[in-house]
Amino acid sequence: MEFYLIVVILLVILAASDLIVGVGNDAVNFLNSAIGSRVASRRVIMIIASIGIIVGATFASGLMEVARKGIFNPEYFVFAEVMVIFLAVMLTDIILLDLFNTFGLPTSTTVSIVFELLGAAVAVAAIKVMANGEGLAAISTYINSDSAFKIIAGIFLSVGVAFTVGAIIQYLTRLLFTFNYEKKMRSVGIIWSGIALAAISYFLLIKGLKGASFVSDSFKTWTQDNRLLLLLLTFGITTILSFVLDRMKVNILRIVVLTGTFALAMAFAGNDLVNFVGVPLAGFQSYNAWVADGSAATEFTMEVLTGKFKAPTYILLAAGLIMALTLWLSRKARSVTETEVNLGRQSEGLERFKSNVLARGIVRFMTSVSAGSQGMLSEGMNTRISQAFSPRNVREIDPPAFDLVRASVNLTVASILIAIATSLKLPLSTTYVSFMVAMGTSLADRAWGRDSAVYRVAGVLNVIGGWFMTAFIAFSASALFAWLISTFGGVAIVILVLFAIFFITNTFLLHRRREKQKVGLETAHQKIDQVTAKSIIDDTSQSVADSIDSIRTAYWSSIEGLASEDRKQLKKVKTAMDDLSRSNEEFKYTFHGSIRRISEEYAEGSRSYLLAYDLEQDIIQSAELITKSIEGHVADVLMPLENKQISHLKQIAEEVNSFLAACAEMIRSRNYTNYQNLLSQRQPIFNSIDNLLATQATGIKEKGYSARNSILFFSILLETKDLIAGSASFVKLYYSVDNNLTPEDPWILVNSIES
Repeated sequence: MEFYLIVVILLVILAASDLIVGVGNDAVNFLNSAIGSRVASRRVIMIIASIGIIVGATFASGLMEVARKGIFNPEYFVFAEVMVIFLAVMLTDIILLDLFNTFGLPTSTTVSIVFELLGAAVAVAAIKVMANGEGLAAISTYINSDSAFKIIAGIFLSVGVAFTVGAIIQYLTRLLFTFNYEKKMRSVGIIWSGIALAAISYFLLIKGLKGASFVSDSFKTWTQDNRLLLLLLTFGITTILSFVLDRMKVNILRIVVLTGTFALAMAFAGNDLVNFVGVPLAGFQSYNAWVADGSAATEFTMEVLTGKFKAPTYILLAAGLIMALTLWLSRKARSVTETEVNLGRQSEGLERFKSNVLARGIVRFMTSVSAGSQGMLSEGMNTRISQAFSPRNVREIDPPAFDLVRASVNLTVASILIAIATSLKLPLSTTYVSFMVAMGTSLADRAWGRDSAVYRVAGVLNVIGGWFMTAFIAFSASALFAWLISTFGGVAIVILVLFAIFFITNTFLLHRRREKQKVGLETAHQKIDQVTAKSIIDDTSQSVADSIDSIRTAYWSSIEGLASEDRKQLKKVKTAMDDLSRSNEEFKYTFHGSIRRISEEYAEGSRSYLLAYDLEQDIIQSAELITKSIEGHVADVLMPLENKQISHLKQIAEEVNSFLAACAEMIRSRNYTNYQNLLSQRQPIFNSIDNLLATQATGIKEKGYSARNSILFFSILLETKDLIAGSASFVKLYYSVDNNLTPEDPWILVNSIES
């Protein structure tokens, strides 16, 4: 008994952990529209969402059937077997969701729990039928095939429906409102807001009250039987309310978006809470029934799970509080939200996903379809449509991802689809619906322009591919864990728990490192009110100095790693350079946004920005080539450099390290007392490099240095010259601006220094 009591306690601990990682992924469902449109401050949005989560959690006391009997037939399993299934499911769920959260990819907690239950149940059933001498075909007896197929089919069919409906509604809505929607808010805007608020309110009634323990069954039946009347009555009330609010100078679209955020947050807690606590509660119920019966764990069959079960309100409230707290504290929740917001944003910027063959093919096809459809319309109609879909020309560095019109469509359409599916008792994934509606509205709103479409489509394909991977990984990992626990018992449980702790700790550290880099970038490149050459230099000097310091460290570590053939050290250097390159890529779009804001009287600011970016890109490319060449040479187990070559490189590395440190310090402090002395130091380094190049040429002839050896040596030295020249050019650029001199072209600076 003590063993299974420990298992139950472990399930409870895993439930709390699963709530945290689950909210980290599903927060995107209800935060996307509010955060993307910046309908209010983040604090206000989070408060509204938190209230929705807590209220929704108390509404979730309905049947937890998916975890108990929706996937497998519990009466065919004994207590010991279902505890193996439940433990395997929870361990898999935490690891899987945490993995997706770390990389900022939204996935479905419903799909994960369904396939985890299916995988673990199939594994345990396979062990059982093989032990009984039955064929594997007998596994079907243990699985609730009809229910599982219905759930899976409904979830994946919702993807296409959500995308299509979202695109159509957004297209018609944008034609009606255009991007200058304020002009029409006093007329059609009131009707639209009334429809949206009615749909969201209806969604709350149908979705929210379904599982509420404090609402009588007779009232639930009445709402089901009088849906049309309720909808019409709600529409009348919300339209009148919209009219009154508009006359009070209240932006009713903000009310729509905030109300929709509350509704989806409440639905998330009410619907998806089962994904996190359903399995542990089923385990707790099973344990109590087993203890009460007194039978052996391998003999007590689980018919008890086929009956009805309502979770205690205090457990649901505690779960709601954990989810609300996680919403405020989880940085991974913010990462997942940013992925969806960035895929749907109206403005240009750094695209996270790279293009692929399938994305290119889809974009080419859709471009052809669009061109063909335009040919079928009159010139006047095409002009009108084009004007309706022309975004405002706002000179902002960091505008909202999309406007309140699209945000309200996202929430309204998602609410309607989920409410309809719920009323028809059709299973679906709130994540899939919310995400695909958002992507459909983005496409219809022409947010995916020619400069971004292929990357956005690739991003959507990556996310959808991740959904299928969710199903595959969930099934496979859960089945494996169930087999290990069934075969090795407590030893396997201890190892799997330790593995989960190790995995989550490492992903936490990885995510924190990425967040620090992002925060550092945002701090270094904050918005500038008056963009002049001087203010740009003030804004970028710290970042540039940090970049040079990072390059200096990477250069020195690479030479040391080459000397000792330390692959682990060189991999760390390569990772650091990849991160620096990624930051530089993000910085490029900060430059672009700032330049768009620069007025004509500060045109020299644009030039300084471009010169700074050009130089930073140049020195990073040189450093990348050096570090990657060295890492590749060692990784391929090629002939190591001669001792003399290593000695010469270390000597050069010391000189480079000293020079780059001095450059970084001068740029950071903007103290040019030793300016001329610093620039004079680069020539001795150039002379040393030239001498080494000549020595290497002699060594090839006289000592027979290998080709690979020589190529690497030449590459390091030549790129080192560019690195020194580029860093010195940076110093000269900052010196010129600080002394009110006209900044020169960076290539002229490089040439003048080298000469």
